[in-house]
Parts: sequence; C-alpha cells; structure tokens
Amino acid sequence: MKTMLEAAKAAKTEIACLTTERKNAALNAMAGALLSHEAEILAANALDLEAAKSRISTVMLDRLRLTPARIADMAGGIRQVAALPDPVGQILEEHTRPDGLHIQKTAVPMGVIAIIYESRPNVTSDAAALALKSGNVCVLRGGKEAFRSANAIVTALRAGLASQGIPENAINLVQDTSRDSATALMTANGYIDLLIPRGGAGLINTCVRTATVPCIATGTGICHVYVEKTADWKMALDIIENAKTSRPSVCNAEEVLLVDRAIAPGFLPMLYDRLVTKRETKVELRLDETAASIIPGRAAGEMDFDTEFLDYILAVKCVENVQEAVAHIAAHSTGHSEAIVTCSAEAEKIFTSQVDSAAVYVNASTRFTDGGEFGLGCEMGISTQKLHARGPMGLRELTTYKYLIHGNGHTR
Repeated sequence: MKTMLEAAKAAKTEIACLTTERKNAALNAMAGALLSHEAEILAANALDLEAAKSRISTVMLDRLRLTPARIADMAGGIRQVAALPDPVGQILEEHTRPDGLHIQKTAVPMGVIAIIYESRPNVTSDAAALALKSGNVCVLRGGKEAFRSANAIVTALRAGLASQGIPENAINLVQDTSRDSATALMTANGYIDLLIPRGGAGLINTCVRTATVPCIATGTGICHVYVEKTADWKMALDIIENAKTSRPSVCNAEEVLLVDRAIAPGFLPMLYDRLVTKRETKVELRLDETAASIIPGRAAGEMDFDTEFLDYILAVKCVENVQEAVAHIAAHSTGHSEAIVTCSAEAEKIFTSQVDSAAVYVNASTRFTDGGEFGLGCEMGISTQKLHARGPMGLRELTTYKYLIHGNGHTR
C-alpha cells in the first residue's frame, strides 16, 4: 500500500499538468483498450459471479454482472467524458482591485483521489475516466466480490494510458480487499487528498467515522416518491414503477411511496395491480395502517421507512397533505433524491422549497439522479452532503481552486 501511495503521489504533478488534448487522447485509448480486452474482462467477471452466487442476492448479482453491451457502455462513458469541457484551468471568478492587483480564482485538480466502492465493476472505469480528465490520480479500492473484474478493467485502462505515454500510476487498484486496506486509505494523510466512498450505508458510515483524510459522504438513498391528491394517476404509476423496478439495486431507486389519503382508496388498488398482480417479478409492499386497510401487503415494521432495501420492496405510507409528506421526508430521508407527482402549482412550490435533498423532482422518476443523465458523462458518486459537492459528482466537483494574483511590484 505504501509503495502504491508513494507512486500515486509522485505521479500527481505530471497528471495535473497534462494538456486537454493529451488527456482526451488517453481517454479514447482507454475506451479502445476496454473493448480490445473484452474477453479477459468477461472471463474475470465470470469467476467473480461464480464465487458470489451463494453469497449475494439475485439483484446484487445483476449489479456485478458484465456483458459485452455493458462493457461497450463503459467505453462509451469514457468517450463521453473525453468530449466534455476540461474543468482544469477554468477561471471561476476574476477581478481587479483598486490598487491594480488582479485576482483570479482558478480551478485546479484535487491531487490523489481514493475511491472505496463495492460490487459494481463499471465504477472502476467511470472513476478512472473522471479522475484523469479532471487532472487527478486515482487509487481504487473495490470490493472482494468484484476484484477479478476490477483488476482486468484496470489492466486494460493502464494499457491505454501506456499507449499514450502517460504514467500508468495515474490509475491504481489496491490488491488487498481486506478491511485493513480500506482503513489504510482512510488514514493516508499526506498521500490522499480526497476520499470518496461509494456503496451501502455501512461502508459510507465507516468512512465518515474513521477517515482522517477529507471524505465526501455519498450514495445512501432512501428516496421518496409522493403522489399528491391532484396527480395524474397514470403518470404517477409510470413514475413509481420506473423508480422502484427499473434497477432496484442502485442508490437512486425509490424505497418509500407517500400517497395522499384523499386518493388512497382509488389509487392504491391500481398500484397493487401494477406492481404485484401484473408483474412477473413482484414488488413486496410494506404498508402503514391506512394502506393496509385498502390493499394486501405486509405490515410495515419500525425500520421499514428508514431502510435502503436495494431490492423489490417498497414501503408505503398515507399522508394527509404535502406538509405531512415534507415532514416525513425530513425525518426519514438520507438527502439523496425525492419526487412529487402533482398538478398543483402550490403543492409543487411547497415541496421543492422545503424538501432539503440533493435532487428534488417534479413529475419525474428519481432514477435520473445520475451523472450521465445530468450531462456530466458519468459520476464519481452522488454526494448527499452540502460542503464542497452535492448531488452527482462530475468533473467540476473533482476540482478545487486556487487564487492566482498578478501584481506589478505591489507591496502592502
């Protein structure tokens, strides 16, 4: 670990000074290398899947699985990052003082960014691409379930770097997947400039509690959809089904549904029909007392409104009005993504002004909280905190700034 961190630190000045043209050439070479190494990556992924079969859920296995189409998407994501504007060197603000001193606030790379993540192989290529384009060196520490896949991906990406004469140590993968290596990254003061955990609540909370290096809390998503009494019911059902079932294992999937009591007797049977009766993969509904008096389902337990299920499970609660919905979200949300389905301008205004989450939607699915969907190419993670970055972390969020001051012999 120490050798790797020293190599990463040694590479950061050269990576920070790369021109946009060289970074883009390297990114396109990395994308090409992913495709040319497809067979090796799929073979490694098959070993990971076989080893994980008895240890993780079907939903999580899908999260781990790679296919030629998913590898092509990963390569496409890298190319999208190459096509984005380079944030490094952008002048964020500038002004000239009355004494003639000219001050520029200029975007610069963070330096060495460590990413600790779990069983999503695509995070490996997304993180490496974003780090390079923003002039940073990355140290990746994946989960043991996806280690073989991540190692094959990093081997390909480093081959792409080497083909362009860029130090391979711009992208580093920790070979030890024990807790010791994670703790070492969390406490690597002097080597790591920013730590980003990307995974479940346990990982994120451990990093926030343990890290002595700067750390950004990301990802845990207890996301809500609120169906207000004036909502278009078909629109609401489409949004709910998409937010819950399109990919339930991701952090922007819906976990809690709130429904106005005024429409619950008519709306909830339609919800049951859509999510249970008509679906091959049925959604388990965990219902509060009011909802349970209208449709079949399991009674909601004490923690069901505070759980990121990451599965085909949806907690359902009936509320009196938008104020009660906002209050429930304030008490139970992780600050990730919330949505209201409404035709009321007044309800929309209350919801969007009072809900304090990174992404607040009106008549749209929470599944759009994603770097690619926001036009950022991909993202390093979804920040649920407020300092430095909030929401999808793209290129600009992976830079900091410094002040450049030009004088003409000025003294104070």
